[in-house]
Amino acid sequence: MVKKRVPDWLNSSMWSSSSSDDHTSHLPNTTTTTTTTITNTTTTATMTNSNSIPPTIEPSMDLPVPVPPPSATREGPPKPQIIEDSRIKNSNNDYNDNSSSPSADDISRQAQLLSELSRKVIDLRELRKNVCQGIPDGAGIRSTVWKLLLGYLPPDRGLWSSELAKKRSQYKHFKEDLLMNPSDITRKLYTSTSYGNDEPKCESRALLSRSEITQGEHPLSLGKTSIWNQFFQDTEIIEQIDRDVMRTHPDMHFFSGDSQSAKSNQEALKNILIVFAKLNPGIRYVQGMNEILAPLFYVFKNDPDAENAVSAEADAFFCFVELLSGFRDHFCQQLDNSVVGIRATITRLSQLLKGHDEELWRHLEITTKVNPQFYAFRWITLLLTQEFNFADSLHIWDTLLSDPEGPQEILLRICCAMLILVRRRLLAGDFTSNLKLLQNYPSTNISHLLYVANKLRVQPST
Repeated sequence: MVKKRVPDWLNSSMWSSSSSDDHTSHLPNTTTTTTTTITNTTTTATMTNSNSIPPTIEPSMDLPVPVPPPSATREGPPKPQIIEDSRIKNSNNDYNDNSSSPSADDISRQAQLLSELSRKVIDLRELRKNVCQGIPDGAGIRSTVWKLLLGYLPPDRGLWSSELAKKRSQYKHFKEDLLMNPSDITRKLYTSTSYGNDEPKCESRALLSRSEITQGEHPLSLGKTSIWNQFFQDTEIIEQIDRDVMRTHPDMHFFSGDSQSAKSNQEALKNILIVFAKLNPGIRYVQGMNEILAPLFYVFKNDPDAENAVSAEADAFFCFVELLSGFRDHFCQQLDNSVVGIRATITRLSQLLKGHDEELWRHLEITTKVNPQFYAFRWITLLLTQEFNFADSLHIWDTLLSDPEGPQEILLRICCAMLILVRRRLLAGDFTSNLKLLQNYPSTNISHLLYVANKLRVQPST
């Protein structure tokens, strides 16, 4: 058998790093396959729960930072969105415009995007092209662009006001209907009925007599239609959501801490996840959804437009539903072994690597027997939110959401590029060292990573 020649561009030292000592805090727990089905805000589906997928801490290492071609070069660091973690230190929770100055390239692209967003009808194809390598921070651009790319905002600007008002009102009703405990529901129903019959509105009438409590409204009822029975079933899910939200980015003041804003943000995340779980009883909630929701809510909450920031919870809910719906086949147990299930997707990643770098593929899967499910399951299901710091995750999501082929295709190319960028270390490693490296992916130049991923768009020559 004639061995495929490795493309010349892969042999460059630009794509690999020399081995260095890893300094990691911990290794993540072995993940198990999660099954879920996601359709829309009113669709039911099926899912089995899985263990949570804990975040990892990238090992410290000195990576060479190759310079991609001018089209992918960012002249200087962009002005950050004030993301607080162990790698981006900032004492304040809000945006800090003084943290760094925007580059000339960022200023130019920002002006271009603002011009595009000011059009009466936005050209989504042109917008995708302009943001595929990242969105400059500031002016609420990322918030607006993500809403457009996820279909939450229509291209016609004239419809924005009415569409936002309708969706935000709908979410308000969801909360009123789904976040109320059975006692409040019963009292509300009785009050509305008694007021309609012009009965006395005395405080004593707010309590129902025993004869007026139906079987479905009794707290001890086990009936399938009992609101109390459903309430107790939901309690376990709500407690899990509460625990996960409390663990969401504990090193960021935006999500964690005793401040009023942090508590308010945590409450918003809980509300979104609970409403989602109740609207999708077949899916409900699976650990890790909080990590996918966090970037959406963070971006929308930090919109400089006060009205948009106040409505971040509602906006994040609908965008969260839309984002998850695009990956629903990965989480459906019945589809696990089908051509659209999570195992098939991981196999596609394996084949993509084999097509572009057969030497690396053979060393990983044949020689060292590193099953791609050991690392790629988390990469794919959590959309790389646990592999990079928060600022870099936002940059990656700009590309995921804007790719014309959809987020799944570019996600696989980014995952493949991640393997190629550390190929020298992988080729020199054994099962243990390679698994540790891939479950604790090192820091890297994100613009360069996305450039390599885009190179993989071209089919390899045979």
